[in-house]
Amino acid sequence: MIDLFRHILHLDFEWLFQNYGTTVYFILFLVIFIETGLVIMPFLPGDSLLFTAGLFARLGYLNIATLICLLLVAAIVGDNVNYWIGRKIGLRIMHLKIRGKVLVKQEYLDKTHSFYEKYGTKTIIMARFVPIVRTFAPFAAGIAEMNYRKFFSFDILGGAMWILSLTFAGYFLGHFEWIRTHIEMVALLIIFVSVLPIIIEVFKARRAKK
Repeated sequence: MIDLFRHILHLDFEWLFQNYGTTVYFILFLVIFIETGLVIMPFLPGDSLLFTAGLFARLGYLNIATLICLLLVAAIVGDNVNYWIGRKIGLRIMHLKIRGKVLVKQEYLDKTHSFYEKYGTKTIIMARFVPIVRTFAPFAAGIAEMNYRKFFSFDILGGAMWILSLTFAGYFLGHFEWIRTHIEMVALLIIFVSVLPIIIEVFKARRAKK
């Protein structure tokens, strides 16, 4: 299991196909589901995994239609599980009292609720393209008690945009030999571009403090 996990983190698809064959479909489904559905595991590959999966579909290892359908279901179900974990469990934890004081003040919960009511739809869509934030956004939406119908509708839209754009990018760019022979470099570039918004915001915050 540890060996499998290591090869997933390194996006070693050739090893996965050699050892698991068509079970790779289930492995990819599970990785995307866990990355979006369990708030404690935001470090799993998301963007780079989708791109690489699309590239290997181009090479004939995977059926692109089956791949897209499975990954889309995994992304949507994962986010919804995360939402309800936040709403049913996370919210209770926030209300826990330690030495007579609540863990999180109701004032902060109210502000979070107001934020998601006002900007929740944009947040759910945009968070799909930002690692770590992608994992925490649906959990926070649950804690904020964002209207579930609204969350569900825009989660499907955001999930479809995320899965289709990155998987098809890998599929169509996999036509170029340079990209096929430099998969690791391309994956690192995708990771860098994905976390760039976080780096920029941290830099802005530090400058604002100064």
